[in-house]
Amino acid sequence: MPTVLVPPERLERWVENFRSRHGTATLALDDRLLLGTADDGATFRAGAPFGRGLDAPTVESLVAACAPPADWGVLLVRKGGFAIARLHGGEMGEHKIGQRHVQGRTKAGGQSQQRFARRRDNQARAAYDAAAGHAARLLSGVPLLVTGGDRSAVDAVLATWTDHGEVVGGWLAVPDPRRAVLDQAVADAQAVSVEVTNA
Repeated sequence: MPTVLVPPERLERWVENFRSRHGTATLALDDRLLLGTADDGATFRAGAPFGRGLDAPTVESLVAACAPPADWGVLLVRKGGFAIARLHGGEMGEHKIGQRHVQGRTKAGGQSQQRFARRRDNQARAAYDAAAGHAARLLSGVPLLVTGGDRSAVDAVLATWTDHGEVVGGWLAVPDPRRAVLDQAVADAQAVSVEVTNA
């Protein structure tokens, strides 16, 4: 089942296109999601960002649920870097992007392999500690947090930085964080996640 991210301002047009391809679609609420079922049996399930539910089974209700929170954050972590941003509504405030060298795997065997593995683990731990320190500084008091990158890396940062806000929204699959990656992640965090099942 393909999943697409649709900016809220394009959602009404997306639903119109779905109806033009599959026929009249009836809308219903299904476990906090908007469920569309077309004449030909195709369906879509659309969820608002930040884990919000809907007031009514309408496109307008879904769009209204997409308004970004007054204060929220984005945390992206991979082995070689991190990107952190504090947002006020849809506007990015203070942010930090950092890279740390983490040695890649080696084909050496025996003690050399173990030594390289220890060095790699130590480098990764130092990178996660740095990300946790910046996150604690930039995102102090942020009630909602959207995360992405490498799951084990994010888990390591959240285990170190324990007084973070509630993690909400879908997982952001991103490459090594750079400014353009962070900008796209902020946009994706505010988009509607739509899962389509064709008949």
